[in-house]
Amino acid sequence: MRVEERAKEDREFREIRRRNADWEFIKAQPPHIRAALLYFIEKGDIYGTARIAGLSLDEFDEIRRRANILVVV
Repeated sequence: MRVEERAKEDREFREIRRRNADWEFIKAQPPHIRAALLYFIEKGDIYGTARIAGLSLDEFDEIRRRANILVVV
């Protein structure tokens, strides 16, 4: 896959995550969880995001689901 194609795909995935997110839920979270959710929306990196949040992967994934942020691959 070419670099331009990958960048376009990343933008599309980011938009899908943004569009489906429950922004009221995200805004109601403590600052470190909110920052992690926003990072996940931008990057789609669940492992790095769980570290930012200080949570296990399973714990973060549960919060991600409650925030209605899709995992797009």
